[in-house]
Amino acid sequence: MQDQKIASEAEWIEARKTMLAEEKKLATARERVAAARRDLPWLKIEKDYAFDTVDGRKTLSDLFDGRSRLFVQHFMFAPEWEAGCPGCSFATDHIDAAYRHLRHHDVTFVIVSRAPLAKLQAYRKRMGWDVNWVSSLGSDFNYDFHVSFTKEQLAKGKVFHNFELIDNSTMEDLPGGSIFYKDADGAIYLTYADYGDGSGEVLGTYMILDLMPKGRNESSPMNWIKRHDEYEEDKKRKAS
Repeated sequence: MQDQKIASEAEWIEARKTMLAEEKKLATARERVAAARRDLPWLKIEKDYAFDTVDGRKTLSDLFDGRSRLFVQHFMFAPEWEAGCPGCSFATDHIDAAYRHLRHHDVTFVIVSRAPLAKLQAYRKRMGWDVNWVSSLGSDFNYDFHVSFTKEQLAKGKVFHNFELIDNSTMEDLPGGSIFYKDADGAIYLTYADYGDGSGEVLGTYMILDLMPKGRNESSPMNWIKRHDEYEEDKKRKAS
């Protein structure tokens, strides 16, 4: 840990009050951005999409499950993989807990991946998640929302992701989140999408680490993260 100044109680309180003023500025800025985000124009979804679910084939409209707002997590799980992306799993750990409250506030949360449904449900059971997980295998959904890429796109070395062309010649799937609204007439709109650092605000583990001495203490982003059943100390505890 870097050398830190050791202060008297009076000095500590004064320093903390200065930081509190900065935190209030950040909170005000966050509220302003949140309001601007809600004022973004909406994009009407004209294309029909269908997914494999545990209850049979369902449309995008069906996924709302009687609510008006839908959060889709684009989870990296390619058809040939045997386990889901560790980073996406880390994010789902957080949202699974939050969903116990969100579903009572007119928000449905669904994970969408390209892997076959049987693989997704087996991994969901392994992780102990309650959230719904559906397969878009054979659908254009992931491709249309710029989280999956064809071999032809990858061959060009650049793909459209996070609202710009990025270098990518190997990753068929990347993460993201899409927010949809369904009106009283059944029309569906894309209201927001996130593929970058903004999604970190929903990761409570990071928010807690940011309060800690050493902060996130990462040599590179998310380099320490494992699937929650793969941490060595937890595996040893289960084995004992």
